[in-house]
Amino acid sequence: MSESSAHLRIPLCQLPARATGRICELKGDSAFCQRIREMGFGESVYVTKVAGNGTILCQLNGTRIGLSHDAARQILVERVGSR
Repeated sequence: MSESSAHLRIPLCQLPARATGRICELKGDSAFCQRIREMGFGESVYVTKVAGNGTILCQLNGTRIGLSHDAARQILVERVGSR
């Protein structure tokens, strides 16, 4: 990974509403990472932040899922598209 690509990674909670990102990295302990992967939030998956600041409403693989702000903070995404 180049240094410039690391700067493009932001926590899912900071992604603007209606923007899409590709999950690059999961932070947190192994139990959190396992649980979040089981929910569909694996590396390279595309996720759209529908809305939210406290509770983050996301859409991935055709399903809407609500995450706490703390959980969304541990999911690093790379924004895709210019919208």
